[in-house]
Amino acid sequence: MTTKVTFELPAENVNNASEGFLLGDFNNWNHDDAIQLQRKEDGSMYAEVALKGGHTYQYRYFLNDGRWVNDNKNTTWTEVYGDYVENCVVEVPVQVKKETVAKAPKATVAKKAAAPKKVTAAKEVADDLSKIEGVGKKIAVLLKKEGILTFKDLAKATVKSLQAILTAGGNQYSMHNPGSWPKQAKLAAAGKWEELTKLQQELIAGK
Repeated sequence: MTTKVTFELPAENVNNASEGFLLGDFNNWNHDDAIQLQRKEDGSMYAEVALKGGHTYQYRYFLNDGRWVNDNKNTTWTEVYGDYVENCVVEVPVQVKKETVAKAPKATVAKKAAAPKKVTAAKEVADDLSKIEGVGKKIAVLLKKEGILTFKDLAKATVKSLQAILTAGGNQYSMHNPGSWPKQAKLAAAGKWEELTKLQQELIAGK
């Protein structure tokens, strides 16, 4: 049994693109089978796809300005030809067909199957670690390969363990100083963005 899944791409992710396409495990990431997104008045885009229940699918959006983008929901890191790519993830539940039998002497009557429910991808679990001063996109990938996926993970890490990860990554990473990363991550995990901004300004001024 299939379930209708709604995929929604926010307007801020669409930006200036005029067209978008949905690719994923459900169409073998084949551009020829890509699902074209419909545009809403607010600039966002969406598509509805019937997917088999009981499966987890990875997917991304390809825009006609050449960008691959995500929808700010549940994500996972996947290795593709030696590089790590952050894909969106949706888990489609199994829809159970319900039947009801009437009491004797009435005839047995089966209820119609419940209409498939629309589901959307779950909330995001991987944080954007590049929001931490000193952590760029490449270092964020390096950290996530070591299991540091969220601000809470980074806040719990020791400076010594972070330095070891950077050193193992090579000279281009070992030169970075992770001394303030756990403190910054603790503020980010607690949602104290104003305090984080103030701390980052002090760090930049002290360089």
